Amino acid sequence: MELAHSLLLNEDALAQITEAKRPVFIFEWLRFLNKVLVAANKVDVKEKQKKLVEQLTGLISSNPGPPTRKLLAKNLATLYSIGDTFTVFQTLDKCNDIIKNKDDTPAYLPTKLAAVACVGAFYERMGRMLGSSFPETINNLLKALKNAESQGRSEILLSLQKVLSGLGGAAASCHRDIYKNARSLLTDRSMAVRCAVAKCLLELQNEAVFMWTTELENVATLCFKALEGSTYGVRVAVSKLLGTVMATALMPKQAAVMRQNVKRATLEEVLELMATGFLRGGSGFLKSGGEMLKGGGSVSREVRVGVTQAYVVFVTTLGGQWLERNFATFLSHVLELVAHPRATQTHVEAVYSRRCVSFALRATLGGLLGEKAQIAAAKEICQAINKQMRAVEAVVSDSSGENKGGAADVSASQHVMVCALKELGSLVQSLSATASPLIQEPSIGLLETVTSVLLHPSMAARLAAAWCLRCVAVALPYQLTPLLDRCAERINTLKSSPEAVSGYSFAMAALLGGVYQCLLGIPHSKGKMVVSIAEDLLRSAAQNSRLSLHRTQAGWLLLGALMTLGSSLVRYHLPKMLLLWRNVFPRSQKELEAEKARGDSFTWQVTLEGRAGALCAMRSFVAHCPELLTEDVIRRLMTPIECAMTMMSHIPAVIKVHGAHLKASAAMVRLRLYDILALLPPKTYEGSFSALLRELVAEFTLTDNSANTTTSLLRSLCHYDDSVLMGSWLQETDHKSIEDQLQPNSASGSGALEHDPSSIYLRVPVGEAIPGPLPLGVSVIDASVALFGVVFPHVSFKHRLQMLDHFAECIKQAKGVRQQAVQLNIFTAVLSALKGLAENKSTLGPEEVRKSALALVMGALDNPNPILRCAAGEALGRMAQVVGEATFIASMAQHSFDKLKSARDVVSRTGHSLALGCLHRYVGGIGSGQHLKTSVSILLALAQDGTSHEVQTWALHSLALIVDSSGPMYRGYVEPTLSLVLTLLLTVPPSHTEVHQCLGRCLGALITTVGPELQGNSPTISTIRSSCLVGCAIMQDHSDSLVQAAAISCLQQLHMFAPRHVNLSSLVPCLCVHLCSSHLLLRRAAVACLRQLAQREAAEVCAYAMSLAKKAGDNIHCRYTIYEQKHLNITETGLEGVLFGMLDRETDRKLCSDIHDTLGHMLSSLAVEKLSHWLKLCKDVLAASTGILEKEEEDSEKKDEMDDDTMFTGLGDDDKTKPSVAPRWVTRVFAADCLCRIIHLCENADKAHFDLATARSAKAKNPKGDLLVLHLSDLIRMAFMAATDHSNQLRMAGLQALEDIIKKFASVPEPEFPGHVILEQYQANVGAALRPAFSPDTPSDITAKACQVCSAWIGSGVVSDLNDLRRVHNLLVSSLDKVQAGKGSSSQLYSESATTMEKLAVLKAWAEVYVVAMKIKKEAESRPARPVRSGEDDDEDMGDEGDILPPDSLITLVQPELPSLSRLWLAALRDYALLTLPAEFASQLPPEGGAFYTPETIDTARLHYRNSWAPILHAVALWLSNTDFGAAEGPEEPQTGTTSPAYPQGPPAPIKNPDELAKDRMHLLLGISIEFLCFPRPEEPIERVMSCLQALCTLLESPQARNHIAEDQLLAVELLNVLHRLLLTRDPPSVQLQVTAVVQETIRSAQDHLDQRVEDGGEKESASVLAEGGDTGELQPGKSLVFAAMELLVFLLVRHLPQVNTKASDSPSHLPTKPQPLPEHSNRLVAVTISILAELPALCSPAGSMTILPTILFLICGVLKETALKTPDGSVPLPVSAALQGIKTIITSPLGRVEKTQQQWTSLVRSSLASVLEYSQPDESRPNMDEVSLLTAITLFLVSTSSELVGVTTLQKGCMERFRNALNSSDPWVQARCYQLLLSVFQHSSRALSTPYIHALAPMLVEKLKGAERARPGTPAELQAVQEGVKVLEGLVALGEEQNRVQLLALLVPTLISYLLDENAFSTAPPPSKGLHEFALQNLMRIGPLYPAAFKTVIGAAPELKTRLETAIRANQASSKAKAAARQAQPTVQATPTIKLKTSFF
Repeated sequence: MELAHSLLLNEDALAQITEAKRPVFIFEWLRFLNKVLVAANKVDVKEKQKKLVEQLTGLISSNPGPPTRKLLAKNLATLYSIGDTFTVFQTLDKCNDIIKNKDDTPAYLPTKLAAVACVGAFYERMGRMLGSSFPETINNLLKALKNAESQGRSEILLSLQKVLSGLGGAAASCHRDIYKNARSLLTDRSMAVRCAVAKCLLELQNEAVFMWTTELENVATLCFKALEGSTYGVRVAVSKLLGTVMATALMPKQAAVMRQNVKRATLEEVLELMATGFLRGGSGFLKSGGEMLKGGGSVSREVRVGVTQAYVVFVTTLGGQWLERNFATFLSHVLELVAHPRATQTHVEAVYSRRCVSFALRATLGGLLGEKAQIAAAKEICQAINKQMRAVEAVVSDSSGENKGGAADVSASQHVMVCALKELGSLVQSLSATASPLIQEPSIGLLETVTSVLLHPSMAARLAAAWCLRCVAVALPYQLTPLLDRCAERINTLKSSPEAVSGYSFAMAALLGGVYQCLLGIPHSKGKMVVSIAEDLLRSAAQNSRLSLHRTQAGWLLLGALMTLGSSLVRYHLPKMLLLWRNVFPRSQKELEAEKARGDSFTWQVTLEGRAGALCAMRSFVAHCPELLTEDVIRRLMTPIECAMTMMSHIPAVIKVHGAHLKASAAMVRLRLYDILALLPPKTYEGSFSALLRELVAEFTLTDNSANTTTSLLRSLCHYDDSVLMGSWLQETDHKSIEDQLQPNSASGSGALEHDPSSIYLRVPVGEAIPGPLPLGVSVIDASVALFGVVFPHVSFKHRLQMLDHFAECIKQAKGVRQQAVQLNIFTAVLSALKGLAENKSTLGPEEVRKSALALVMGALDNPNPILRCAAGEALGRMAQVVGEATFIASMAQHSFDKLKSARDVVSRTGHSLALGCLHRYVGGIGSGQHLKTSVSILLALAQDGTSHEVQTWALHSLALIVDSSGPMYRGYVEPTLSLVLTLLLTVPPSHTEVHQCLGRCLGALITTVGPELQGNSPTISTIRSSCLVGCAIMQDHSDSLVQAAAISCLQQLHMFAPRHVNLSSLVPCLCVHLCSSHLLLRRAAVACLRQLAQREAAEVCAYAMSLAKKAGDNIHCRYTIYEQKHLNITETGLEGVLFGMLDRETDRKLCSDIHDTLGHMLSSLAVEKLSHWLKLCKDVLAASTGILEKEEEDSEKKDEMDDDTMFTGLGDDDKTKPSVAPRWVTRVFAADCLCRIIHLCENADKAHFDLATARSAKAKNPKGDLLVLHLSDLIRMAFMAATDHSNQLRMAGLQALEDIIKKFASVPEPEFPGHVILEQYQANVGAALRPAFSPDTPSDITAKACQVCSAWIGSGVVSDLNDLRRVHNLLVSSLDKVQAGKGSSSQLYSESATTMEKLAVLKAWAEVYVVAMKIKKEAESRPARPVRSGEDDDEDMGDEGDILPPDSLITLVQPELPSLSRLWLAALRDYALLTLPAEFASQLPPEGGAFYTPETIDTARLHYRNSWAPILHAVALWLSNTDFGAAEGPEEPQTGTTSPAYPQGPPAPIKNPDELAKDRMHLLLGISIEFLCFPRPEEPIERVMSCLQALCTLLESPQARNHIAEDQLLAVELLNVLHRLLLTRDPPSVQLQVTAVVQETIRSAQDHLDQRVEDGGEKESASVLAEGGDTGELQPGKSLVFAAMELLVFLLVRHLPQVNTKASDSPSHLPTKPQPLPEHSNRLVAVTISILAELPALCSPAGSMTILPTILFLICGVLKETALKTPDGSVPLPVSAALQGIKTIITSPLGRVEKTQQQWTSLVRSSLASVLEYSQPDESRPNMDEVSLLTAITLFLVSTSSELVGVTTLQKGCMERFRNALNSSDPWVQARCYQLLLSVFQHSSRALSTPYIHALAPMLVEKLKGAERARPGTPAELQAVQEGVKVLEGLVALGEEQNRVQLLALLVPTLISYLLDENAFSTAPPPSKGLHEFALQNLMRIGPLYPAAFKTVIGAAPELKTRLETAIRANQASSKAKAAARQAQPTVQATPTIKLKTSFF
């Protein structure tokens, strides 16, 4: 392929390759040329132009295939437009000659078509440059058109279209000729030709004025005729032509109008013309009037659907503004269509017409109008309904019968009503909460209007009104309860009107069905109300025969609707329901028999309707309340159901007696019965199988049914991928709702509410806007088929065989159309059964059952109906799957092989090839591997059968299935398959789109098979890869959208496996263009692909999309793409902007979710870098209502740039280029969510985003840089806009954003005003955003969210002024009043759980505020103790505002509310505690509910409590520990029942004394905490765990709680065990630290308690008795607190210092690692852990402590070893100081003085010291060991436990060794510290200990000090070392006895004098040296007076010393100035960093 990449065709390379590969090579060259010509240097091109033209024109006559000729023509045209145009006319003539050639053989056809394509491309590209040659060319083409075959005709027409587009107005002279020749072809038999004509005429109408003036009617008639018998593609093309021509006639294009004076058509004329098509079809209006009056044959459905699409095109072309202005006319026109008798001749036709009108309204109103305009449109619709209703009322009330036509009017009006109400409902639902003005404005009276229709005489209208009310309630949930009440009240007052009973019960049922979409629900009492109304209706049904039918239906309908409210509500009414159900049916066989003989036809009708209703309510119960379906309930349901089954067999006899009008009611009973049985487990009705199956089989084999009704389920049971064979992909278009009418099965697409009223309360099927149950006849068959599938797997083999044989018989008996119908139904049932078998994992049965089934299926593989062949293939595959035996599969495959080898007819070849595909699909590659080779070879051969495109399609489809299912096993066949796919892509005519679609499927499957190998570089892989790319390129250029979609999904696959090889620069722009395609599947494919690309390469995708926008600015090269490009408008907002715009237009769920994902991926990877851009995007979307002015200015500029050729877009298209619609609320909610995501992304990206000072300096350095904090005002503004919107969802999102902003920015300081934060300036905005959320009519969920934001704002510490805080605080106070108002005080709109949610949110908010307030107060109280450090150590909330905000100000806000708050908090915690009880304690729950929940809403309430208990717990703990367990208010608590209605209490509880009360509260708090900490769900936020732990900590600070937990030791043990478990599951360091705090408090409580008891006990020995361990020292796991604490602490230590665990370090896999410094949090944790460990022995008796001490000391020494590392700043790590402190605590404890344990103690101390000595041994592997800390530990042992250590020589030797090492250390720090420690050893009171050390180490010390004379100290550290050494020597002098003093001074004094400098040396000496001199002098002057005699002796002995000393003293006195200076310098020397441990150990 690489050889093809050259400017000229590489003819040598071409000659060398095989014939088969040449077309691909040529195509690849043309592709390369197409890219390179545009970019190449013009000079290079001109040099080679002659040769290139020769090569290209040579290719014209080489029979090029369709894609090749398209590219060839494009390249030639490009070449001439870039290079010289000298030879262009020669080339044109050459092409014209080829076109004139009379050779009509198929072999010459490709050459002719290539010439035609070239001509088209020349004119399109160069247009008027080709001057006067065009008349000849056009004539030539038109002549050729007359005798061409269909492929030629469509190519010539497309070429003409290009010629017209290139020449524009210049070709006016030929316009009529083209029109005359083309119009007759609009009714061509080839659909491809019809499409081409439509496109050609569409181009023509741009300039040909006559088409939309004089010829307008003819064009319309032609279009109507073209629509007859059309396919989807033709309908789209023709409707586009018709709609555009009509729009142009109404608003002609400026350019054309300027040239000729034309008469414009009026809107009425245009609409009248369109209506003709809708009502009369293509028959025309020229026939005699008489025929019209007779109302001859009905309109063909294709025409009606096509005209409907044309209406949409017409309005869309005119644009949204036009529709706004003319909506009233348009509405009345379309409603008149559906009122016309011709549109509603039969019921099904009427439904079809209604659907068409609804589609036209929805597609225009829903997409083109913004929210304001939609509200205006809704007003118009209301008026139309009103007008109709008035007319109907006039007819109904006119009893005299003067108005003869009245009845017809009423029946017509029902259809108008249905359309109008359906659209009104859809509008309100899509507007959601933004529709509130519609409801609130009394002048519109929407609710009155809609409810008035509930009394319409026609059921369809009443149902539509009910549905519309449901839409209102779902959009505006606050209307739900009032509407229900209103309907209930009207039913009760208008009981005697049948319409009222029916209408209002429909409305109530619809409203109840909508409750699940309203999160806040309805009050529980409404359920009771509905039950009583329903009961009343059922009871009174028999009283009045005029009403009995309506009342019965209404009663059961309401009960069915009630079931949708779910188990929690139905539970209360179940016994009553079971009773009602039992009573509807006869109790026994006898009664059944007796009933047959009784009654007239009316009674029977009521009875049947009643039973159908009861069954329907049962079905609703089973579907919506699965939790209530216990064995017992099912048993009780089965009684009436079995009765109904028995009754079925009696019904035919009843119908015979009483007439056929009962058939419908009987069918309804059957439908309901099948529905409920399908939901119940088949085991429950096993006994009735045989009777049931008889009914089912009779139902779908049409035994008693004379109509040939077919089921609608076949499509859904066949595989979705087979849609290409059945044409059912049509269902995946934007026109689905009307295209369904044209599907072949019975009544397809005629769904309407009146077919089954129960659907008004059921869930709407996914993807449908409004439920549309099919007519009863079809529904019953559907239900029987579905139930057959459920029952079949449970039936015995014998019965299976009987049924299968019976099926074969039925098919044989039936003839003609009926046979087709019966066969379709049977096949659907068989498929349903096989699917059931597969789901149940059961088998089909023995040999004879299989044979019978196989015969049935094989027979249908040759059926002429493609749908049946499809079903048969599917059934065969499923059979193979169910039987699963290799021999069976082999025989099936062999049968098809044989058939395919011999058969020549299309039908059997297609059927059997599909059979092979399905076999592989269901058995998979492994199961069918042995047939793979044969299957593939046969299918490859069939796929080349050019004579029948149908065979090719089916063969390729099957091939794709095989490739898909074989996986890697197919690898060997990839190359031949791929080359076949390419060959076909290059040769099959483009009009056979199905073949191309299947080729796309094959290519996709092949790419998946090769998979990741595609990244490789081997020659074979490169060839495969380039073949795939070529294949994709061919399909991308195809004119059919589905083929383009296949190309995109292939490229998507390729990108997944080999991303480097997919060229995004060409793919992304192509995807962007497809985003505006009119085909849903293509848009879906494009977005799905973008989603995948954005996941990996978002930045590139956005960049390439922007490049497209730039190109769009330059002229687009090829006019053909203008069609697509017209709508695509990438502005500076880039692709993101386009996607946001799509969210407003698209309704398809999959598409929208992919758009959300794509934007999400882009946001994640780009938002932080392009912050301003994304924030502006979100802001523009959120600020939807503004920004109309700028658009118009842009517009006028655009117009100036256009040349008059493109002026035609001036029509409505200039509104189309911009999103004319402001973003809708759903999009705005998404934008608000994006805003929150941006904040989180910035948080994870860089801290500078939240630091104003840093951000400003960064911005100054790099102006392009962008940081979030600089956009704070925008963020606040966006959150404010969202939080105060109409839409509730948007308000929620806005409040969420506000909360995020407050939390993230609260602590960001304002650099210009120190002590302030930046959020302070937005106080007003925050207040204003929150205020509306607290208004009385706000839904609870929003108020709850707002409370959350309030507490975040108050607690953030942003506001320093109390008065400012009060604004927000008052909102919380007002809501607290609401909470205290108690239950049932206000009228309820929502369910009780909504109230629970709101009240708990308020309490939670208060709790959070109280916790923060107490924290601030506590800090303020501890502040004076450390005034110096207030700045750094404090919580940043407070900053340095200590002076502004009095520390307890927040508390003063909370204080007044505390008494009531504490009560409410405790009540909430009590509720929560009860609700967390396991299910088996349900009986303990109070029957009347809790303080804030009702028993009915207990399940939903649990969730709300779960969200709010943690902060409340923390607050209560704080309050209790601060008020001494509520001692102040204790006694008055129980009376709250009388004072506050918030407490429903029974008899007053006995008053408890404060101790009991405290105990109760303690149990409550501990219980809740322990219950939660035992098992926090993984999804629980970490804040909740923290709150709980903090609460425990706080609680244990109060003496009462400490006492309590210490008294009950098991409680403490349990708490520690639970905490241990928590540590195992939760990792964050904050949690671990908080846990250690709780442990410490618990241990200290126990310690205090023990001390207390010992004191009370009097004598000291009691410690050994009372403490743990007793005399034996045994600690019992599970009972011992010490043991529990040890477990937890050891776990923590090992978690952070795994090296401490010897097991791990001794294991062979363990590699010794260098000790690493721990992170800060680990340091803190280890330190706390060690300090708690050291406290534990105090809790034990001496024997007990001996049990734990070995472990504790081992751990402490281990920690010391691991953490004693040098730090850069010389500080001591926290764990080290904790370990040293721990050692001190333990070895100074009184334990050493207990006689019993003396021996153990001694050995413990010795071994610990030995360990420390061992650890402190110098070691190369630990270069950074901190000797000082280890030396300190050694000294601690020596000093504190001297008695145990005296005389242990080994230890003594080790200790001395360590001291020596330290003295010899090169680090002066270490020396200095060592001297200090030595001094403490030397001075020890026990001489036995100190003497050996003095003897061993003093001489070395003296040597060291002597050495300092020669090597004077050079640094402050060295100086300090010498000073410390001198201090030791002085200490020794002081220790010496009087007689030895002279010798000792003889060591010290000369050393000191040697440090003195003479005057000259002193002046030049460095500061440390001077310091030494000063130090020595001072010491000498101090020692002299201390030991005068000895001093004199020493000085006298050495005169030179004396002189040195004297000169020094003299010099000192002489320079008094120097002395003063020295005095000043002295402190600085002293201040050299001394090494001091934070905690002094000595």
